[in-house]
Amino acid sequence: MQDKELRLALVCYGGISLAVYMHGITKEIWRLARASRDFRDGEDSGNGSQAVYRELLAEIGEAADLKLRVMVDIVAGASAGGINGVFLSQAIATGQSLEPLTDMWLEKADVEALLAPARAPSTRLTKFWALPIAWMVAGRGTNVDETVDPESRDEVRAKLEHFVRSRWFEPPFGGEQMLTMMFDALDAMAKTRVSPRLLPPDQPLDLFVTITDFAGHPERLRLNSPPEVVETEHRLVCSFSDRGHIGDALAHPAELAFAARATSSFPGAFPPFTVAEIDKVVADRKVEWSHREAFLEHALPRQYAAGAIDSAVLIDGSVLANAPFRPAIEALRERPARRQVDRRFVYIDPTPGHRFAASNRSKEAPGFFQTIIGALSELPRQQPIRDNLEELARRSEQITRMLAIVDKIRAEVETQVVSLFGYTLFLDYPTPKRIVGWRRRAQVGAAAKAGYGHASYGLLKVDGMIDRIADLFHAIGDQPGPDRRRTIREAVDKAVRQRGYDDFSGAGGDNASPATLDFLRKHDLAFRIRRLRLVARRLTELDAEHRQAELTPVRDAVYEALSAYLECERAETFAELKPEIRKLGADADPLLDRLAEMMDLPALDARTDELLSAGLSALSKELRRPLLLAYLGFPFFDIATLPLLQGEGLDEFDPIRVDRIAPDDATAIRKGGAEATLKGIQFNSFGAFFSRGYRENDYLWGRLHGADRLIDIVLSTLPPTSRLKPGHVTSIKRRAFHAIIDEEEPRLVNIAGLIKSLREEIG
Repeated sequence: MQDKELRLALVCYGGISLAVYMHGITKEIWRLARASRDFRDGEDSGNGSQAVYRELLAEIGEAADLKLRVMVDIVAGASAGGINGVFLSQAIATGQSLEPLTDMWLEKADVEALLAPARAPSTRLTKFWALPIAWMVAGRGTNVDETVDPESRDEVRAKLEHFVRSRWFEPPFGGEQMLTMMFDALDAMAKTRVSPRLLPPDQPLDLFVTITDFAGHPERLRLNSPPEVVETEHRLVCSFSDRGHIGDALAHPAELAFAARATSSFPGAFPPFTVAEIDKVVADRKVEWSHREAFLEHALPRQYAAGAIDSAVLIDGSVLANAPFRPAIEALRERPARRQVDRRFVYIDPTPGHRFAASNRSKEAPGFFQTIIGALSELPRQQPIRDNLEELARRSEQITRMLAIVDKIRAEVETQVVSLFGYTLFLDYPTPKRIVGWRRRAQVGAAAKAGYGHASYGLLKVDGMIDRIADLFHAIGDQPGPDRRRTIREAVDKAVRQRGYDDFSGAGGDNASPATLDFLRKHDLAFRIRRLRLVARRLTELDAEHRQAELTPVRDAVYEALSAYLECERAETFAELKPEIRKLGADADPLLDRLAEMMDLPALDARTDELLSAGLSALSKELRRPLLLAYLGFPFFDIATLPLLQGEGLDEFDPIRVDRIAPDDATAIRKGGAEATLKGIQFNSFGAFFSRGYRENDYLWGRLHGADRLIDIVLSTLPPTSRLKPGHVTSIKRRAFHAIIDEEEPRLVNIAGLIKSLREEIG
């Protein structure tokens, strides 16, 4: 079978009480990842939707001769999506169960549990005049009798009256209550039966949670005049990674709880989050948190440097970044690859197009309060993600064009390689020594054919190396901000120029000076990665044509070598350089030498040559020939394509596709989107906090919608010639829906009517 990885980069939007619905979706994603692991390991998936997913993967293997692995390796979330992203990531990294999180949402995400004791009304007469507000916030000029199901009206009315009589104008919900709920859920997950990690070894899991710094921190910007200005930045991203090492924790529970609480501090509902709050809860729970200082320095670098950690005020991450695509896109740069990759960005939007009741569109001009609420709260949160999607589309189009160019010039490149070596090349076994000699000869030949264009290609490579080293140093130093990155790049650039590493004016070979050649040998990591990715791409093409198990040794060799180089792109590999980088001023010479020493690319090259020699020697001459032509022809391909890629090269060497999971998209059971399925959209998206029945409703629909869309996404990986029949797809979804309802019916005791209706609708 062909091997393929469906890699999901998950972006989770905010949604207030629709966090319960989003939990249902992320739970299905978790079950799909578990089913994929079971399928790979030959384990039984038991019952429920997980068993259906495992059967689907097996069926894909039979229908398309494709062994598909589904994994989530990047998660980014804001507000309610940030909370769900934290817990999903913890489950993926540790193998813990998400089941305790379901109990948390259903039992504790209630207005009575979240209401701060100091804010609760002392008597029934407290703020009795505020009762009419309850009917106003019910939305669109209606009341509870018109918007709430009969069986939930008494519960919702009582909780709503209690809520609006709380001691305003202070946030009614308690920050400590919310933070304690996060700790409790993490503790409950830790007590579950732990299964293996849901990602393969050395495949890192990266989590990003957005936070808004209420006071802001200064960032320097360079202009023409004046030369420098200071602007205030309010966006923060709290990042975590398990580095792909089995046994490594994603983060300390206090750090995950910190991120979950901070990102969900919805303005007006929860008080802003402070370090003092988590310190108090940690002390009350007697939690040992030895890395507190290091974490706070990482999460709040500006405040830490200024000695102002205690005064930091953090509010909801969705205020400025409700769709955190940016950090997820940047994480693509450090992805290892061991087989063909189908990369997807999947974003969860619980209410696409939904607007707050106070700012609904109408033909009349917005009033005073409508304008304020829209400008201060809704518009920033609902800003379209077009810019992010267009960037992903541009990147995918660029890769597609590059692959088309490679395909078109392949015949000419192969002709050039054959003319350099003659046909006897393919009669010799590729020993490590021969590979070194062949590689050098191909490099010189490509440079000679490029003529004067080779110098510009070489300078573009050097410039890209400076950028890569600066980015790596910036990440290692963990001192965020464009100004610091600019300072580091200037220091690296100065060292490279002073050492003459950018000299391509020589007369021989590839026109590079001895100093430049030395720099390329010690630092040109990207060139080596691009070369192996090209061979991996050729392997995939041959595998599709020949279905040859004979390719397995060389495939393993290529991906093992590639993984070693990719490890040199990760900041964690060079963590010991952090103190030196933080002190870096204008002289980067010593750091360049230290980096070269730690990477030791010549040693990695020697190991790669051994691996390729063994892998290629195991092949028949028929299969060895196209792979050698790709490997030795790489300098020709690179000179032609690197300018198109603007010096960046490729990450996963495949176009990226984007999928959405939203009520509007999951129509296999019921059409009509959120309005026809979700209860949490009521009371300006606070509705699920007022009724256990509402939470059960949204959680169940989340699982059903998640299953509906995930099956579509998995099946979209199939080639056009191997599509399943529509009627069969419907049957697969029907089995998944019934499995979910069968599993959840004993727990969801307040929505018997919905469950009965769903069984009839599903059929």
